[in-house]
Amino acid sequence: MRIELNCDAGESFGPWRMGRDEELIPLVSAVNVACGAHAGDPLTIERTIALAVVVGAAIGAHPGYPDREGFGRRDLAMSAQELEASIVFQVSAMAGMARAAGAELRHVKVHGALYNAAARDPGLAEPIARAVRRCSPALIVVGPPGSALLAAADAAGLATQAEGFADRAYEPDGALRSRRLAGALIEDPAAAAAQALDLAASGRFETLCVHGDTPGAPEIARAVREALVAAGHEVPGGGSAR
Repeated sequence: MRIELNCDAGESFGPWRMGRDEELIPLVSAVNVACGAHAGDPLTIERTIALAVVVGAAIGAHPGYPDREGFGRRDLAMSAQELEASIVFQVSAMAGMARAAGAELRHVKVHGALYNAAARDPGLAEPIARAVRRCSPALIVVGPPGSALLAAADAAGLATQAEGFADRAYEPDGALRSRRLAGALIEDPAAAAAQALDLAASGRFETLCVHGDTPGAPEIARAVREALVAAGHEVPGGGSAR
């Protein structure tokens, strides 16, 4: 089975450093680059895209709520029009930055609180899908399988990619455990690799994520990749992982 490994990256801002993108990006198939709303800045975006281009990773936009203070992990009250315009702004800027680097934007994965809320709420999912289609009908929308977000993208005529998380705990009903609760984050590479194998074996997921801000993200990504390959899965990219 072919399964991608993706990471959320480019979340530094000015002198404030987040994650170890230089080590993480060579290990993955696709990179979701923060668009400047919840994190990131123009130079960080440019550098992150360049890292992805060097290793041949697919480039995605990672838009979120405009909430730097909360790192996009707090719910914001935005009208459908405000949300749609914000996503168009963020994705369009990322597409332009990618094109300036000689690459093309392939996909869109919304971030944090917006990702979780849009997975449940068609009232948020639909303006996101409209915004992505306005930017380009060729873009792929990444989200949880069976979610309102992927349903809205499909209804808008967009391709979708079902995503699971190697470094986040799941509740029995399949929802991600709230980051406010103990055990929400999986920091042990072996435990993350075991979860990745379970997710891949379910056949429900086309891509698995390692968050760039998870402590030890490169070690987790390497363990996940090695476990998936050893189990017979085809994992694109990650040439330096071998």
